[in-house]
Amino acid sequence: MNMQQGTATGGQRVVLFDFDGVLIRGDTFGMFMRERYARAWWRKGLVLLAAPWLLLVLPFSRRRMLRALVHLGLLGIDERRYRELAGVFATALVHRPRQFHREGLRALRRHQAIGDHVVVVTGCEETLARGVLAELGLHDIEILASHLAPGHFGMRSVWHNVGRRKVEQLAQHGIEAWQLAYSDSSQDLPMLALATEAVLVNATPRLCKRIEKALGRSVTRVEWY
Repeated sequence: MNMQQGTATGGQRVVLFDFDGVLIRGDTFGMFMRERYARAWWRKGLVLLAAPWLLLVLPFSRRRMLRALVHLGLLGIDERRYRELAGVFATALVHRPRQFHREGLRALRRHQAIGDHVVVVTGCEETLARGVLAELGLHDIEILASHLAPGHFGMRSVWHNVGRRKVEQLAQHGIEAWQLAYSDSSQDLPMLALATEAVLVNATPRLCKRIEKALGRSVTRVEWY
């Protein structure tokens, strides 16, 4: 694969990067939410009270259960406070050892340096993802992410940017074709399917085989540590 090669028409390439598992190790928003629960025992109590309902919902909709956990974890937190908490967490996260895939960050910066249109497309919440990337010196990077909005009792999830929704959000921003897409997950099949070249990061042979079967073509595999 020649990462320096332009498009067939000589125009600017569009290059998409997933965030969690590609640039950073782990689930960023998940880590943030675990910290919120760890810092407030009463939130854990609310989860215990809601456990019968959560267990009832889980077999039918894991997404609905996770959304409920997010709402409980952000109960009583308004937009200003959320931005403060996300900023503090982003700063702390960047200073954790071995938290990021340095090869992934270098690849992103190489694409920027040669003039590619780089977009980070992530299921992580936007304020948090933007804060982490800013702490890494990527202040001007374009980000399409999940969204929260203020509710009556705290911040609530209004758009979970995963799977087909990534493609929908890209289209809403006028991006309907891309040359490269980096991902570590089969959840990104809709995004990978529309890429000229799909790149899997730290994927197992089994995952590569499953995605290649779904796409009907080969993928490129990279190891980033």
